Amino acid sequence: MQPLAQWPANARRSITGVLTDIDDTLTTEGAITADALQALADLKSAGLRVVPITGRPVGWSEPFAASWPVDAIVAENGAVALRHSGAALHKLYQQDAATRAANFARMQQVAQRVLREVPGATLAQDSPGRETDIAIDHSEFTHLPAHAVARAVDIMRAEGMTATVSSIHINGWFGAHNKWVGAQWIVRELWDEDLARDIDQWVYVGDSTNDQLMFEAFPESIGVANIRRFEAALTHQPRYVTPGERGAGFAEVARAILEARAA
Repeated sequence: MQPLAQWPANARRSITGVLTDIDDTLTTEGAITADALQALADLKSAGLRVVPITGRPVGWSEPFAASWPVDAIVAENGAVALRHSGAALHKLYQQDAATRAANFARMQQVAQRVLREVPGATLAQDSPGRETDIAIDHSEFTHLPAHAVARAVDIMRAEGMTATVSSIHINGWFGAHNKWVGAQWIVRELWDEDLARDIDQWVYVGDSTNDQLMFEAFPESIGVANIRRFEAALTHQPRYVTPGERGAGFAEVARAILEARAA
């Protein structure tokens, strides 16, 4: 990981879109800070496309999709998106209703198995807002040791689920979607563009192991400084790392892009 200051100006100048994680990337201690919120507004004012993509539930994401200066929010690791449709928010899904209903019932069974077999495991407090995945809290309101996190992941995968670990939750779901698939989907849905083809025009900002697919896919990928917590576990690291942590780090990324465009 190179310091953000080494990000070439010509690469920054070519950026037309920003995809970003939310927890511990945009937010600090669970809330978006004034500098990160202003950074989103500054990016939008400069004509950039901005889409947060998160493992958080769609229900949790609704007030932020409604109030933040963003084009959409992709939630539940790529399964569902919220976008503005006039004055209202509109949900977009990757799976049809029948598939979502069947998967939901199966996921509840897996969740109960995790709770039975992993001592100390609890469902994430935002679980009531989830439609397409389950989440076990490991660092938001409780703490699970590394071996317990690994056991929960193993159970989910043994049941045929995709499982990832964010900075706060262990997420599991049925389906082939993930953050990278979700990012390509929303860019196609909103702008009828091919993200893989135009990847050099986008940057991704994240902070944890569940951002690795994005770090691998994006030539311009950035970790906020608190990613060093997960550095040893990262198979794919971001190319650059910010001096600041969390929302302050995201604001540094936005400033770097806008300064290059203004030069």
